[in-house]
Amino acid sequence: MRQLISIFKTSTGLTFPVAFLLLLAFSAVQAQIPAPPQEGPVALVGGTVHTMSDGIIDNGTVLFENGKITAVGTSVDIPSNAQVIDVSGRHVYPGLIHARTTLGLSEIGRLGETVDLNEQGTINPNVRAEVAFHPESEHIPTAAVNGITTAISTPSGGIISGRAAAMMTNGWTWEQMTLRSSVGMIVNWPGMGNTGARDEALGQLQQFIDEARMYQAVKNAAGERNVPRHLHDVRLEAMIPVLEGEMPVFINASELRQIQSAIAWAEKENLRMVLVGGRDAGYVADQLAEKNIPVILTPVISGPSRLWTGYDESYSLPAKLYEAGVDFCIGGEGSAAYAFRLTHHAGSAVAFGLPEEEAVKSLTINAARILGIDDLVGSIEEGKDATLIVTNGSPVELWTRVEHVFIQGRQDDMMDKQRRLYEKYKEKQRQAAM
Repeated sequence: MRQLISIFKTSTGLTFPVAFLLLLAFSAVQAQIPAPPQEGPVALVGGTVHTMSDGIIDNGTVLFENGKITAVGTSVDIPSNAQVIDVSGRHVYPGLIHARTTLGLSEIGRLGETVDLNEQGTINPNVRAEVAFHPESEHIPTAAVNGITTAISTPSGGIISGRAAAMMTNGWTWEQMTLRSSVGMIVNWPGMGNTGARDEALGQLQQFIDEARMYQAVKNAAGERNVPRHLHDVRLEAMIPVLEGEMPVFINASELRQIQSAIAWAEKENLRMVLVGGRDAGYVADQLAEKNIPVILTPVISGPSRLWTGYDESYSLPAKLYEAGVDFCIGGEGSAAYAFRLTHHAGSAVAFGLPEEEAVKSLTINAARILGIDDLVGSIEEGKDATLIVTNGSPVELWTRVEHVFIQGRQDDMMDKQRRLYEKYKEKQRQAAM
């Protein structure tokens, strides 16, 4: 401590108490501070409320208390002790949902110690993304101030990567930030070009599924006569919700043959499939719609994959899926550093034919339904979480600014690295002009 005091005196010319207080003040400005639980009722008054489930309410009010929405409409009785926030001329939307991201699992790509996306081995269904989620990531507040209130943090690697988790973008610990664990089991479908590697990977996958079914059968028969005791296996145990249809399999597949092969396999195994990636989903859109297979589309902003396809192959795909009646949401890019660009992907889809309202739904209610969290988030309804954003325009317009973010009623402080740097260099210019 004496050495630290000496350094402060030498470098700043200040005594320790003054320097220490300045350090505390600087630190407070430098980092996002998670908001405490909602202390009293809050009413957002006078805004245009986009419910996503029951139309648009002009000059509406959204009242929430204890983290839950308690009333929505134009004639809401506001408690006398409520904090009233005038949002006249503004728009109130449900918080945006990033349906596939490494947010919280990856910080600096070139620094392996900051990346926790996969485990050793090729089959790891027992992996839970939320346990590895890092609340102090610089990417989380950047996503939050851009309106992303829920992120589906997704492990990767191997054949079965593990279980994705729905994480909130404000909180002190991973336990506090977990909205819902195990929203889907991640399966990486092998490429179809190398037949040897493909057959080996699919053979491993099938063998493990068969083992999981045998484990399930033995466990269900436990206690019956002549049934041997089976040791607990965490990997096989993790597959039971998948086999029982309680948890979907999120199959990463982009190329047409991959998609068709994955669909056939999921149907044979009677598993709930969600297609993730889906670059060639437009070629089998009718099949996806007929079989009611949802799609998490990633990314929209991308170049053509083949020489003979148009430049707008990815940009126009959401509109094609919408016209075919496919249930889909837009997941943007997987990189944590680019999570904040989620709305850019939806906005680009609008520029190439997707109706604007459907683009917003693809980031809210549609995403929530596909991910199985629509009982909590995705729309502005009584009883749902008070997870909302207030903007000065449509969230899929590039120039729209997010002005307020509430996550389960807790108000975000709207501070992230980009805003800190903005304030820093604005001060530099101010000092240079003195």
